[in-house]
Formats: sequence, structure tokens, C-alpha cells
Amino acid sequence: MKRMKFYLPLLLMILALASCKSNKKGNSDWLKEYDVKVAIDETFKPIMDNLAQSYGMAYSEANMKPIYESEDQAIRDLVNDSVRCIIVTRKLNDNELTIIRSHHLDATQAMIASDAIALVVNKENKDSLITLDEIKGIVTGKITRWEQLSNHTKRGELKLVFDASGSSTVRYMKDSLCNGKDLKGNVYASEGKSNQSVLDMVQANPNIIGIVGANWLMDKTGNALANFSKLPFNVMRVSRTADGTSKYVRPYQYYIATADYPLLRSVYIIHTDPRSQSQLKNFFFYAKGQKGQTIICNNSQMLPITPVQVKDVSIKD
Repeated sequence: MKRMKFYLPLLLMILALASCKSNKKGNSDWLKEYDVKVAIDETFKPIMDNLAQSYGMAYSEANMKPIYESEDQAIRDLVNDSVRCIIVTRKLNDNELTIIRSHHLDATQAMIASDAIALVVNKENKDSLITLDEIKGIVTGKITRWEQLSNHTKRGELKLVFDASGSSTVRYMKDSLCNGKDLKGNVYASEGKSNQSVLDMVQANPNIIGIVGANWLMDKTGNALANFSKLPFNVMRVSRTADGTSKYVRPYQYYIATADYPLLRSVYIIHTDPRSQSQLKNFFFYAKGQKGQTIICNNSQMLPITPVQVKDVSIKD
């Protein structure tokens, strides 16, 4: 019995040590994970598909897992530690950073591009000029008919369609055009709750103005466009003022760079990965590094943060 009393604590100690070793091994396995799970604002799906694919080809061991959802949901997922990397159009606020730190994590945030909000209409609709004040009038409910626009040929009810509630597009319109207030008037979410759904609805209905990320203004080649005329919809020209002091321009990269196009926003990549080395953290640096910036510049209308060369071209549309 005395020997049993001696061996029993010893046996329990050995089992406890084995359990600790097992937990350390499990943690080590997690540290070697090659998953690149990133929650991405659905507005950026075309270019981020390209970026994720390019990174996966450059690093074959990486297991790419992009998740496309609303900006609001992506930020919630990061704050709740469901994902540890997101691509959105704003930095985290103090409350969100506090919650992340409560998980014993920290957030690293970097701007990777400038983006534009584009207004698109049916190919049959020749009303392609609009001012910033008129856009504000539409989303605040003051303008509900085509004949209220200063440059119009159409008459009748005007409807503006965005992707979905909780999207970065809606937040942009509320913060930049409505002084933080809810949208009013003839403003609706698209049937499919996506940017592609907005484009589909515009092509089917000449009374609709669609609002999408400029990243969706692309042809089958997937390259940045110097001319929108061959797209299956018309891209509206926007002016900051109605008095002629500002020109009407479309969201080409050049006018994003010069800020002549007024509907601009920033794009950020944010991660909370505590590992010193990982595929996820490597993707973060890839997106804001030379290779990622080249992909953004060449394959989207977004403007990279790295210096770009401006060339004179003839645009006929």
C-alpha cells in the first residue's frame, strides 16, 4: 500500500507532463499552418481574386482561403478573432482595437490602394453627366426623378441601386454624402446583394443608376481600362461642382491620382496574426509590396500606393 501511495502521485505527474508536451505540439502544429484565410470586402472581389491567385502561384505551399462578404461582417470577424486578416475601406476604431487587444492580439494596418465609387447606367441611357450635389440629393431623398438632374434627357422616376446593407459602399454614402445619416428616397439594395447584381440590374433597366466599386469596371482581359466605351453599360461622368469650375470625369486611374474624380476612398489590409513568420503575414507584405502593387495597378482601376508613371493617351468615349 505504501508503494502504491508513492507511485500514484508519480504516475499523475508523468501524465501531466505528457499532456503538456502534447499541447505544445498542437500549438507548434498550428504555428506551421499554411492557410491564408482573409475576409475581403466583396467590392474588391475581381482584383483580390487576381491577387490571391498570384500569391498562391508564387507560394505553392500557401492554402488560399479568401472570404468575400460585406465590410461590416469582415470587421466583425476580425474583432471576434474568427479571421486574422481583412481587406476593407477603413481603419479600425478605438473600440474595435480595444476588443482585439482583449484577445491578447494587436492589429497592424496598412493602406494598399485608392479606390473610387462608380455610377453606371444602362447602355440606352445617354444621361451620363452628374454633379456631386445631385448625387447627395439622390441619397438624401431630395432628388427622385430624372428631370431634376441639370443634364437630363430622360423623364420619370429615378432609382439608385447599391450592393447590400452593411457594405462599404453604403457606409461611404452615409459618411461622405449624408453626414452619417441613413439613406433616403429611391435608394435600394440589389436583388443579389452584390456588385455583380447591381451591374445586372442596370443592364436590364434603363431607369436605374447603379453604384459599384470602380474595381468592377473591367473587360474580359481583366486589365485596367483606359476606355470604358466597350463595357455593357455606361459609366457616368461626375463633377465636384455645377458651375463649370470642375470638369466631368470618369473614375480612370489618372483622375483618381489627380483627385479630379470626387468619389474616392482608401483600401486597407489589416492583420492580427501574432506569429513572427507565417503565410498569412507574408500575404500582408505581398499585398503592399512591389509585386502586389503591380497587380493592383495593372489589373484594376484602383490606384496603388507606390509611385506610378503617367503617360499621355487618347481616350475616345
